Amino acid sequence: MGKVFLVDIAKCNGCHNCQIVCKDEHCGNGWLPYAAEQPDTGQFWCRLDEKVRGKVPVVRISYTPLFCAHCADAPCVHACAASAFERRDDGLLILSPEKCTGCMACIDACPQGAIFFNEDLHIAQKCTGCAHLLDNGWDVPRCVDACAHEAILYKEESEFGDLLNAAELLESTAPYAPRVYFLNLPKRFVAGTIVDFEADEVVIGAQVSLISGDEILATTETDDFGDFMFDQIPAGSYTIIIEKDDYEKSEILADITEIDLCVGDLALNKK
Repeated sequence: MGKVFLVDIAKCNGCHNCQIVCKDEHCGNGWLPYAAEQPDTGQFWCRLDEKVRGKVPVVRISYTPLFCAHCADAPCVHACAASAFERRDDGLLILSPEKCTGCMACIDACPQGAIFFNEDLHIAQKCTGCAHLLDNGWDVPRCVDACAHEAILYKEESEFGDLLNAAELLESTAPYAPRVYFLNLPKRFVAGTIVDFEADEVVIGAQVSLISGDEILATTETDDFGDFMFDQIPAGSYTIIIEKDDYEKSEILADITEIDLCVGDLALNKK
């Protein structure tokens, strides 16, 4: 079965260690025949994508480590006329710097933008999974070794067990049997505050329901600050219904198809 990566977004705190050690390992160092030296700028074989979500007062930042998915049915391999890609027994996909002709066809074919062009050497380059380290006594690539929160793991596929059943694939690489799986990929959230403006106070303990069509997807209660949040929701358009004894029922539409949403202060009126 080979080895796979498992990235848990919920454990990533945005420290950038994975990105930094990747540069440290490959900038100024050539590891032939695995990889030639990576340029100091312009390439991130491992990068940390940051996305600011929502708006004040409810703002979140999600961090997603991204690197070559070492796809089992990689489009870059099919695009390469020079047969420069080599599949290892452990599943890692190596782009040979000695065979690459610099035609850049693989760069255009990669759905994730994870292959880069080295203008000085006139070759394409990408993550090797630190194969040069794995072949010399290391158990894991440097990005995995450097992650203090174990947000990135690298093991035999069978060792992950049920964890992979809950994992997802990136939409961009999913059709190509990637060897990188993700837990807790960020979805949408909708949040707000329920207020009794006449009494000039927040409404604590109001029941808030998230509705899709005729189906109640989730319910929650406003906290001691009158706040509510529905998190990790699929993108779409929903109805939010707010109810509490002695108050009139209220509902609003929440479209989170494109963005996470903070609806702000919502009025709940006494009967």
